[in-house]
Amino acid sequence: MASFRLSRRALLRGAGGIAIALPWLEIMRQERSAHAASAAAKRFVGVYTPGGTVHGNGRDIPEQWSPTGSENDFKLSRILAPYEPVKSQLLVLDGIDMKSAVGEQQQSGMIAWLTGTPQKSAGSYGTGPSIDQVLGGRLTPGTRSSSLELAVRWGTGRSHGLVTPMGVVSFANDGQFTPRPPMLDPVAIWQTLFGAMAPASGKAKWDKSILDYVGKRYVGLSAKLGAADRQRIEQHLSAIRDLERGLAETVAARCVAPTLLDTSDYDPFAGLASSDDGAVTDLVTDAAIPKVGKLMIDMLVMALACDRTSVATFMWSDSEAKHTYPWLNLPQTFYFYQNGGGYRPEECAQIGTWYASQNSYLLQQMAKVDMGGHSLLDESVVFFGSEVSNPATHSKQQMPFLLAGGGGGLRGGRWLTYDGVSHNDLLVAILSLFDESVLTFGDPRYCSGTALPNLT
Repeated sequence: MASFRLSRRALLRGAGGIAIALPWLEIMRQERSAHAASAAAKRFVGVYTPGGTVHGNGRDIPEQWSPTGSENDFKLSRILAPYEPVKSQLLVLDGIDMKSAVGEQQQSGMIAWLTGTPQKSAGSYGTGPSIDQVLGGRLTPGTRSSSLELAVRWGTGRSHGLVTPMGVVSFANDGQFTPRPPMLDPVAIWQTLFGAMAPASGKAKWDKSILDYVGKRYVGLSAKLGAADRQRIEQHLSAIRDLERGLAETVAARCVAPTLLDTSDYDPFAGLASSDDGAVTDLVTDAAIPKVGKLMIDMLVMALACDRTSVATFMWSDSEAKHTYPWLNLPQTFYFYQNGGGYRPEECAQIGTWYASQNSYLLQQMAKVDMGGHSLLDESVVFFGSEVSNPATHSKQQMPFLLAGGGGGLRGGRWLTYDGVSHNDLLVAILSLFDESVLTFGDPRYCSGTALPNLT
């Protein structure tokens, strides 16, 4: 028995990916001197908005995105102003370049944003998994979905409603880095996430302990432990079961399915009829984007609150963005305002500000969910990004990146400026918030070998 040792980070693993942290045991004595890790983030959300943002050029285009002021005392810009209600949990990042976005101008940005890898060749994908999928296997155990991918008004233009490098940001951690297309139909998504809830109350049922998944593994481990360690672990598992009973009541209280709106005026598969140049439009579906987007956000938040998943990505469109914005009185497609009809910074700023208002709504809804003395946002990391920085030139310097939440000690209410650092280092830093100890992520050629500093 003396030769058997357990790491202080050892987990009791069971069927379905369930894993339970163990208490300190005598058999871990060699590991005891290691310093205790800070509380890790529990949930990750990646939010994609198309077309970058509007940076000033010092002449005829005023700055629309970057704040003014200092790190801890700054004023949000026009485009970021909708985040004011959640400013204290917002981290504005300036001066980060997406150096690993090598390949076709927009496709490479879609691929690199969450993978940190370049595009292999035109029309192909990257060479690594996306950060959401790396985290999904760890954060979402059991029979829940390892991740949730959602999108609104997706598959426009040359995508023709199909899976292409122009419309995917999530890639499986399966060795082949398989593209994971988003779910599009709000009714089908609601049924998948909430259709099995008890119909009388609309609340989830919890009828199986996570301890049921690890019983056999416990028996095997127990045989290798001394009497004192067996007593410690039995007390630990008993405390978990007691905690589960309380958590089940807490989760049921906060887990209420969002109202399923009438979305019969919205065609989630309108992209199938799209044209390369965006000339084919579906104005009825376009007009429903705000309503459907809000419903999608409400479902995403409740999926996290109900423990349906711990990892999600949400896309406001594909990178083509060949759809209109009638609620903003903008009759042309976003592609037209970016560069198809000549660069129109005013219209781009209007669209960017609207997206910011919806993303702010997401954060505000997460902040309202009580997870037991703290909010859902407090234990989460939300990463906002795009495939380019400048929509006119497709530049990927000074990317419009934002982080939000408090997971892993992330410290918001700040505006951080860097000097052309690689966004791969930002991905490394995000992983560190989840207690993932890595020096590189994605293609190591675009990593400095350390995490982006000053996030916590």
